[in-house]
Amino acid sequence: MSLYTGRGDDGCTDLFGGGRVPKHHGRVAAYGAADEMNAFLGLARCACEDVDERLSEIINLLQDKVFVLGADLATPPGGPHEDKIPRIQASDVEVLEDLIDEIDDQNTPLKTFVLPGGCELAARLHVARGASRRCERAVSMLNHEDDCGRDIMVWINRASDLLFAMARAANRLRGIEDIPWTA
Repeated sequence: MSLYTGRGDDGCTDLFGGGRVPKHHGRVAAYGAADEMNAFLGLARCACEDVDERLSEIINLLQDKVFVLGADLATPPGGPHEDKIPRIQASDVEVLEDLIDEIDDQNTPLKTFVLPGGCELAARLHVARGASRRCERAVSMLNHEDDCGRDIMVWINRASDLLFAMARAANRLRGIEDIPWTA
């Protein structure tokens, strides 16, 4: 199978389950933002070292679930392939909340906003967090046009919270202090 098909040369793309939409359609923007988030997660994972083994495991879990998110967003509800793809569910949100508690319970309590940065892994996790917020905005816009489900909205919001906790943990594991915002 060729990597290129030419089907998108007219500025449209196929949704899973049928239908063609312009590439600027809200559904395409949302799953494209999920794809971008996943790429940044992969970049963050490249900066993991032995001290970050648990963070690496969590990034891998997030990457797998972001693929589920993308498939969910690319498959409009009620289509012929409805039962062929996994969907983000409330149980997925619970997993993220448990991970946030696990990671953030070891971080020092926040007393101020912190600037993104620190060690390389923390900086990459902050970039992935920014991409997850962009994905959240795209999902929110899609949800306004075409209901994509509450679980997706909650999941993507929790994902960015988890990435923030992980960035702080990466700095903690390397003995680097968070940089407080002092304005």
